[in-house]
Amino acid sequence: MNQLTLNDLSFRWIVSKLPALFFVVILMACKTNQVAVEDAEDNILATETHTIKGDSAMIKALVAAEELAIENYQPSAKKDFDILHTDLDLAFDYMNQSVLGKAVLTIKPFFYPQKELILDAQDFELGKIFFSQKGDLESLSYQYDDQKIRIQLPRELTRKDTFQVTFDYTAFPERNAGEGSAAITDTKGLYFIDPMDTVPDKPTMIWTQGETAHNSKWFPTIDSPNEKFTQLIKLTVVDSLISIGNGELIRQESLGDGLRKDYWEMKLPHSPYLAAFAIGDFAKVTAQWEDVPLGYFVEKGYEKGAEKVFKNTPEMIGFFSDLLGVKYPWPKYDQIVVRDFVSGAMENTTASIFMEELRLTEREAIDSEWDYIIAHELFHQWFGDYVTTESWANITLNEGFANYSEFLWSEYKYGADEAKLKLIAETENYFAEAKTKQVDLVRFEYENAEDLFDSHSYSKGGAILHMLRVYLGSDAFYAGLHTYLEEHAFENVEVNDLRIAFEKVSGEDLNWFFNQWFLDKGHPDIYFEVDYSDPSNVLITVSQRQDLSTTPLYQFPLDVSWYEGAVRKSKQFMVTKASQQFALENESPVELVLIDEQKNLLAEKSIEMSPDQMREQFRSSIFGIARYEALDSLMAWEATTELESILPAALEDQFWSIRESALSILQSHPEWLADTPELERKVVAMAVNDSKNSVRAGAIDVLSTYGPDKHFSSFLKLVNDSSYLVAGSALTGLVTVSEHEVDSSLIEGFATESNFRMVIPVADYYITNSVSGKGNWFIEKANSISGEGLYFFLGYFSEYFSRSPEEGEMDAVTFLLEKMEHDSRNYVRLGAFQGLLSFTEKPEVMRRISEAAAQETDSELIIYYQYFLEALKDEN
Repeated sequence: MNQLTLNDLSFRWIVSKLPALFFVVILMACKTNQVAVEDAEDNILATETHTIKGDSAMIKALVAAEELAIENYQPSAKKDFDILHTDLDLAFDYMNQSVLGKAVLTIKPFFYPQKELILDAQDFELGKIFFSQKGDLESLSYQYDDQKIRIQLPRELTRKDTFQVTFDYTAFPERNAGEGSAAITDTKGLYFIDPMDTVPDKPTMIWTQGETAHNSKWFPTIDSPNEKFTQLIKLTVVDSLISIGNGELIRQESLGDGLRKDYWEMKLPHSPYLAAFAIGDFAKVTAQWEDVPLGYFVEKGYEKGAEKVFKNTPEMIGFFSDLLGVKYPWPKYDQIVVRDFVSGAMENTTASIFMEELRLTEREAIDSEWDYIIAHELFHQWFGDYVTTESWANITLNEGFANYSEFLWSEYKYGADEAKLKLIAETENYFAEAKTKQVDLVRFEYENAEDLFDSHSYSKGGAILHMLRVYLGSDAFYAGLHTYLEEHAFENVEVNDLRIAFEKVSGEDLNWFFNQWFLDKGHPDIYFEVDYSDPSNVLITVSQRQDLSTTPLYQFPLDVSWYEGAVRKSKQFMVTKASQQFALENESPVELVLIDEQKNLLAEKSIEMSPDQMREQFRSSIFGIARYEALDSLMAWEATTELESILPAALEDQFWSIRESALSILQSHPEWLADTPELERKVVAMAVNDSKNSVRAGAIDVLSTYGPDKHFSSFLKLVNDSSYLVAGSALTGLVTVSEHEVDSSLIEGFATESNFRMVIPVADYYITNSVSGKGNWFIEKANSISGEGLYFFLGYFSEYFSRSPEEGEMDAVTFLLEKMEHDSRNYVRLGAFQGLLSFTEKPEVMRRISEAAAQETDSELIIYYQYFLEALKDEN
């Protein structure tokens, strides 16, 4: 499962529409309030080791905290039974959004004799349940509470008894669907999308999403990750539609009356949450890796885009197979793009489902950067599907590996610099969460398994695996993964299984590593002092400053490097104490030492460096990530002298992200172009010729800021570029010109575009130039733009109608309210709410906003809504 965070998108919106710092303060306040109770409980527990004298209230609080911890302890599910095979025959009532099912489950007691079988089945209506062991059906008595079926078996059965239970049922996924998590925003398990075909330009679909324990919303099972079975799912569908399921399509049967039954068989076992299917009017793009057929399923008209978006899949499968020494283990691999998905993507065995942001036209796919999510879900086919976490407490064994696969693929395909940039982004994501939440990576104390899908399980988990690879060496690391996969194929695992696999390969006891990183909370907070007083023997003092009462004292290797001319030298030291000093013994004089130059260590690091030293780091380091850090730090320090001196080199750096950052510096200092004509010529050349389209777009943005009229002719040429990134920036440049009168017909020529990068400059032109009569255009674009693009567009949408209410203000309000109330994506709901703030002077609108806010389930949005609504009430 891939996580799409609210915070990144919220920040981007606020940068363009609201004061950024103000929003960040509010967001951090929201998070602090959210975890205040948890922090209080942690503080109470932390005082247990101290002597308590006569304070009965404190004693009661300690007892209550202990009881809470015990109450929230979630062990791996006890295995009383083992489902060997699941046979489902499903049809669908679109009007009532229900599933008409028949289930035949082949089961045996796991070890101990059993007289009662308990199955998960959420919100079903049940018929009779039958038992069979030797062919004869026997009716069984049962009790059902809308969550679990308690079935009384005809006699006590032992582990030598294999039997079947058979029954018809109707499942109602819409009933009692609850709040999900940041990664999985709903819990219906099965979703009818526009079931009665009432939404214009929206296809009717059915798709499933079973993680964590949501597949029991549409079929009866033991809904736990430590259960595994083979399966056959028969889907009755309209014969004009396509179905995609786990495993192989072994048969299609015509039923007459426009219906067909598709048979999807999984011959290899997998866990219940990985069972899945999708039904819709899909087009299929076919590909192949060795003898494994691949399918990319998208809405019709997007086939060419899918070819580009998923084009690296065969190479990815080969790369991961070779890297792990374990060939892709399943008979096929399909990737399906659906509407209104409740997560980024989901790694169902052989059939990953993706959000609609991957539904791109051929031109949009030119700038597609979805490799990371494609790699993430593909790697799960090994880590999560082939070998599965025993319990949700160990979910990082699924998600940490999938997260790290994004790094591995980037490193292989795009180079170490880009991979490290991805890794740094992930660690920053974790650090942001860790400011208000520090929990064990593998944790059994939780109220809801959804809570485990956080930046600890994903980002921290991936970063830890990278540190382990660096420590062991790549050969030993991959050999360990091979052993882990081979020894636990089609099994369930916990974190110690991973440790033992690495120990078998490396010959080293790794408890110290796993105890501090996987089984404890927090991370090192390190302060470095470098003493250059003797240049031939530099001294480095390392101090761990984390709170040792709640966070461990860490043991870790520390890489220290320096440059003698163009030659890089390095030494590695092992940190084992709260404070240690190391002598570099460098002999040749050293003026600058770089600590963890390659950014491999998951730690908050502090070291005093001057702008001149950072400039030297930029000039000397052979690693793009270190040069990127230097440039980023100088930008943050506003060290203009140092920045201006290295800017020409940054604009020509081989790492595209540094070139992009250099252009953003120029956008803040356009006067530097006036002083250096050669610099301006360089930016013009980058706009036309740079190998990275995002850099070309950044160069055009610089020219738009510096002299839009001067570069009018360049914008006219680039506005028709095949890349929407480039064309959108050029169109923005045209919209900002003043001396050259832009022919309105030129702008109108782009008004029919559907890509938000072109639509937003047109919207900006209409608003800036007070163009009237465009209300229908804004409504049409709001209905056609999807995903992140809609999020950005909503600000312009609300601004237009607040300025021109006569053109459909209440239609705009209705649209925004519908998005705020019903859109599955939290960032779209946020954008709709922020757009609605333009209309709060009307009491009726304010009332409806408050009602919509009261329905919100996302905890961060709830607090954000409350803050602004309270502020508005105070104003009134």
